[in-house]
Amino acid sequence: MTDIPSPPSPPSAKDLPAGVPAGTRSGLQADLSASVAVFLIALPLSLGIALATGAPLQAGLVAAAAGGLVAARLGGTPLQVSGPATGLTVVTAELIQHYGWRTTCAITVLAGLCQLGLAVLRTARSALMVSPAIVHGMLAGVGVTIALAQLHIVLGGTPQSSALANVRGLPDQLADLHPAALGISVLTLAVLLCWPRLPGRTGRHLRKVPAALAAVAVATACATLAGLSLPRVDLPSWRSHALPELPEGPVLGIIAAVLTITLVGSVESLLSAVATDKLIAAQRGTGQRPPRADLNRELRGQGAANIVSGALGGLPVAGGAVRSMANVKAGAVSRRSSMLNGLWILLAAGLLVPALDLIPLAALAALVMAVGVQMVSATHLRTVTRHREILVYATTIVAVVLGGVLEGVAIGIAMAVALALHRLARTRITVEQLDSGVHRVWARGQLTFLAVPRLSRVLNQIPHHGHAVIELDGSFMDHAAYETLQDWQDSHLAHGGSLEVTGRSGARIAEAEQAQRAEHAERGAQRNAQRGDHQCCRPWTPWQNHCDHRGTVDRTDAEAAGSPAAAESPAEPPAPAPAPTAPAGPRGRGAGQLANGISAFQRDTAPHVREELARLAREGQRPSQLFLTCADSRLVTSMITASGPGDLFTVRNVGNLVPLPGAESTDDSVAAAIEYAVDVLKVDSITVCGHSGCGAMQALLNSAPGVPMTPLRRWLRHGLPSLERMASRHHAWARISGRLPADAVEQLCLTNVVQQLEHLKAHEAVARRLAEGTLELHGMYFHVGEAQAYLLSEGQDFFDCRVFDTVGAGALRG
Repeated sequence: MTDIPSPPSPPSAKDLPAGVPAGTRSGLQADLSASVAVFLIALPLSLGIALATGAPLQAGLVAAAAGGLVAARLGGTPLQVSGPATGLTVVTAELIQHYGWRTTCAITVLAGLCQLGLAVLRTARSALMVSPAIVHGMLAGVGVTIALAQLHIVLGGTPQSSALANVRGLPDQLADLHPAALGISVLTLAVLLCWPRLPGRTGRHLRKVPAALAAVAVATACATLAGLSLPRVDLPSWRSHALPELPEGPVLGIIAAVLTITLVGSVESLLSAVATDKLIAAQRGTGQRPPRADLNRELRGQGAANIVSGALGGLPVAGGAVRSMANVKAGAVSRRSSMLNGLWILLAAGLLVPALDLIPLAALAALVMAVGVQMVSATHLRTVTRHREILVYATTIVAVVLGGVLEGVAIGIAMAVALALHRLARTRITVEQLDSGVHRVWARGQLTFLAVPRLSRVLNQIPHHGHAVIELDGSFMDHAAYETLQDWQDSHLAHGGSLEVTGRSGARIAEAEQAQRAEHAERGAQRNAQRGDHQCCRPWTPWQNHCDHRGTVDRTDAEAAGSPAAAESPAEPPAPAPAPTAPAGPRGRGAGQLANGISAFQRDTAPHVREELARLAREGQRPSQLFLTCADSRLVTSMITASGPGDLFTVRNVGNLVPLPGAESTDDSVAAAIEYAVDVLKVDSITVCGHSGCGAMQALLNSAPGVPMTPLRRWLRHGLPSLERMASRHHAWARISGRLPADAVEQLCLTNVVQQLEHLKAHEAVARRLAEGTLELHGMYFHVGEAQAYLLSEGQDFFDCRVFDTVGAGALRG
């Protein structure tokens, strides 16, 4: 037996791409190294974006320098890197065509002033209210437009003024190919795609050079050595660089242009700031993270950068996810890395002009075309599809491509509002007669005045003397629907009928027999007088451990910390942790608590479930799912899954661990349960459920070498692969959708679910059923303090993370 090793402090400095230094000198070294990596990506990208907009190529360098020096210094996201706005490429190109370059610079200055005003009004959070489907659709539409335009340069031609014109011009362009331009473009794309996949030790060293720089450098070298005659970068003297002039044109058009630059640039920057925060949380421990993003300050920094960039003849500036992701993964620890990147851009603009003039425009066009294609993210497509927002996403894409960014966003918002109204008004009301003669009415959706005619028509189909069950499967009922249902109920009862009105869970809302309801109310009042008036935990009050305010003996922090059993129930408000031993006082009445609970079950619950349990006793169990979760007393599986007898085949152990085959030593209980569930019960799915504040994961993080082995420590060895996965740079991280993990314990709890799913696949019975396509695996995480469940989504997000998505209260049954 080997001791549980002392785990690294995940994620520690050595686990990051370039380390997270502790001291000032090492911090400067990390920022210096990261700034070089970002510079090597930003330089060709800035030139490419300038080429795509039709602006002077120096404008891209000016925007990159302004974003690096000004936005980084004044912004609120320390590791975000700003530069030419990819999302504004199409808008900027249209402005240049309509108003000219110098007026476009003035519009950029005015947009920066607007951003400063929005920051003063502290409206940054409001920019995030736009539906993600609209934002992702806008970016995808911009990406499609960019790709179509740059495809003409890749083929050796000239892009047209609109996406439709570019599509219509493709046949003529394909008929008039320029082999040299096409060859350089294909070479650029090939290097761009293959560079991150170079094998071996040499490939590992070469991959330290960014793929974008490598692709442009290789294409430039080949074009120069081959002596190809191609259009190349032409950076004129800075003495002739165009500066802004007073806007000329229709006032309303200028105002619309300023608002477009302001809104699109702000949303792009703020979304990038939030994404950067999420990436930092996924890759670094709490001790190595910079301060979280201050979005209002970030908006202020972006406004200042746009003012400087526009005044100096640069493109509009925004935070960029690609550059920021590279900055984080390169190990940057402060805003100095972004500022140094701006300094390197500035020096390159003055000292590397002869080298930059060698770059073929076809290579830059291929690079920007690849960026445009990547903006149509498959991860975003899966996300909006899962959330049933695909119609909004697709509409926004089409509208942006055909009409422009501002028009596309407006149409996307209109579609989102229309879809929300449709879902609010859409109600399915059905009636069926069961074999027992009972009429079951199911109202699925929100009951508003719009559904009253259908509700009345269905209710009138029920015979006067029949028994009806009305199941309301929604979260809202307005006054008109309530009166309709109440009036019909009174009429039905008056004619001798009977009915039950239930919710989704089957909880009774109205009793048909008034005398029985009064009797229950009287009993309930008596019990409430004994137990207190708290109703939230009424089913469990026989145990006197829920909503009990009669002054029980609480254990101290010292007792909790010193107890071995505290590993499974660490202090996590508001859920009370059970005591390791039975202390004196009301909670120590073990047998009495058990008897009271059994008595409450026999009195209140058994009469309702006796018939169903009798059926299960006759027919045998047929669970649809194996549910493997932790033994923590706060995790009530039937409560959080709304399941009943016969639904779940449940396996519980400390830490919801699935030992690998052959690693169980003398304990085969988990493997036996898996084999029985998969081969005998033929379950359709297996769920591994972790939870917040798991004491087993806390014990893994805090374990130290040299401690004598105990049964608990021997068992926890099966969780070591989860520790290794969290500390590894070669596995996808796990995070919660919409927020950052609270600490290293929560990060390990999430990672452990992903790792145990991998262990499941190693069991022969599971692997066979998976190969047959007859078994599904699911990951679940339950936050005890928030009473919120999360399900592990398929695939990975933009930052290669496994994401646990929220399961809302309004999710409808399939």
